[in-house]
Amino acid sequence: MTAVIVLVPAYEPNSTLVRLVAELRATGAVQGIVVVDDGSGPRFRPVLDDVARVGAVVVGFAANRGKGAALRRGFAEVARRWPGQDVVCADADGQHGVADVLRVGERVSAGEGVMVLGARAFAGDVPARSRLGNTVTRWLFHAATGLRVQDTQTGLRGYPASMIGWLLDVRGDRYEYELNVLLAAAREGRPVVEVEIETIYLDDNASSHFRPLADSARIYAPLLAFSLSSLLAFGIDTAALLVLDAVTGSLLVSVVGARGVSGAVNFVVNRRVFAGAGAGAGAGAAGDSGRGRGAALRYAALAVGLLAAGYGVLWGLTGLGLALLPAKVVTEVLLFATSFQVQRRVVFRPGVPTDTTGPATQMVRTTPDGTPDGAPVAGRCRRSGASGSVAAAVRPVTEHEVPRARPRG
Repeated sequence: MTAVIVLVPAYEPNSTLVRLVAELRATGAVQGIVVVDDGSGPRFRPVLDDVARVGAVVVGFAANRGKGAALRRGFAEVARRWPGQDVVCADADGQHGVADVLRVGERVSAGEGVMVLGARAFAGDVPARSRLGNTVTRWLFHAATGLRVQDTQTGLRGYPASMIGWLLDVRGDRYEYELNVLLAAAREGRPVVEVEIETIYLDDNASSHFRPLADSARIYAPLLAFSLSSLLAFGIDTAALLVLDAVTGSLLVSVVGARGVSGAVNFVVNRRVFAGAGAGAGAGAAGDSGRGRGAALRYAALAVGLLAAGYGVLWGLTGLGLALLPAKVVTEVLLFATSFQVQRRVVFRPGVPTDTTGPATQMVRTTPDGTPDGAPVAGRCRRSGASGSVAAAVRPVTEHEVPRARPRG
């Protein structure tokens, strides 16, 4: 394995961090270790001094800035001290074993330029807040991006050196930073690979500073923005439908006219919602103009399809005796999910950076030696505390690639 740099953001650490650094150093498989003190304060200075004594470079902030800010500070330090080196990020609270840190480092140093996520199986005796938080965030991440990531909240991640500059530009100072990294990677079509790791919790994860609801809520933004946009369009569409129906008495004319008005508003708003920062690198004005025309044509095709489907459902419901307004509400609810998925995946699909073009990846599961994975094998889920550890059966260490976006003809 090519030696990597291990980056550990730390807030109010304990002896667990000292032990992690010492064990990593003892392997001889890491080139350097950077610990970023996120404003822990004078009370934790002795722990950080011990961390430095066992071989880590300690940098940081005088006041707490958040995990995202600490990671960016660490990336900048790595780029300054070890330019061109891959980085593995790990947490300071003991959730990541040395073997898993090295496994992620080996995968990211394979030279393929992929982001590597150390994915926990969340099987066995897992604290309820951790299981719930990851399940909800995983589902919402899939809803917002279309990608299925097993562990969106993992702090064990490997980044190739080529991504360091990009990582410094991702926004977010606290836990949302890692979610923003995944969202940005999904928008830009950057390759992501998951490597399954051991699930470890110490004292019911009591040392974690993560707030499952508050810190996960930021990932709701794309879906929430789309929902608000659709609600606005629904209001305009419904008002126009009722007015046109009262004036013309024709359901077809009313549906077409109302959809034309609301569709224009919906296109303008959702272009901002879905496009965001997803354009590929190096795009100029001509590229932006071309993408805009393409999105407009795709949206027009979607609008025609939704118009036909909406008219058919509305005609059927009113034919069954349902009043126009409730029939309109039922129709829009039925078409909401379809509209969201098509706009995100097709109409406003992101550009792809020039260094990640190529065929879309397929999900691949492999064992640690690289051969295809067959039947499940017993693994471990460790939950440690004063009483020791409890072993439970989980899936084996496997790997799969997260499908990424590609240009469509």
